[in-house]
Amino acid sequence: MAIFVLVHGAWGGAHGFRKVRGPLRVAGHEVFTPSLTGIGERAHLTSPQVCLTTHISDVVNTVLYEDLRGIVLLGFSYGGFVVTGALEHIGDRVDHLVYLDAFVPGDGDSVNSVTGGGTGRGVIELGGDWLVAPIAREFDDPAEAAWASMRRTPQPAGCFSEPVRLLRPLEDYPFTRTYIKATGEPRPETGGPFWAAADRARHSPAWRYREIATSHMIASNRPEELARLLLELT
Repeated sequence: MAIFVLVHGAWGGAHGFRKVRGPLRVAGHEVFTPSLTGIGERAHLTSPQVCLTTHISDVVNTVLYEDLRGIVLLGFSYGGFVVTGALEHIGDRVDHLVYLDAFVPGDGDSVNSVTGGGTGRGVIELGGDWLVAPIAREFDDPAEAAWASMRRTPQPAGCFSEPVRLLRPLEDYPFTRTYIKATGEPRPETGGPFWAAADRARHSPAWRYREIATSHMIASNRPEELARLLLELT
């Protein structure tokens, strides 16, 4: 039996994995999908103080309080920053680390620094514009798009401006590593951080690399395929 901890992306929530949890559980595995403070179902807790550290604590506390060990830890999109930052606290409890079309940051990186500052503000002031509106996303099914879009919530800017801490390179950890790239959208001329992360994994013997032919919202568009891939990897 595997224990999956699936961490959602920016402006989202645990509900984004609702179609993936079932197949994993039917296969006999445990699945945890922590919701990050201030967004999704926990939007009522939003404030200018919510930042990347808050979200790292959400995931770390889920693992520690449930006393989970030997986990498959997955970060989707912005969740790549969250799972990376969590390694300082729970790296010894991870058997397999999965980045799902996600950022793979280095020590000191922030979302703003790797994207050119396009998703938030570098300085947050009380009373200022501290919430970042969701970016539009593509979904295969119009009904799913309508359902998911109404649940996408603004996110505190501190999540995007705070740098992550990574004590040592990912390749130095004893767990296995996988990058899953969404390939349903054309690769931009400038590449971008998700494609750079995919290239890193594809060309490294320390990583496994997989692809799913859909747009960025993999868990909504191809939940069964994603579940099968996770079961294969573990």
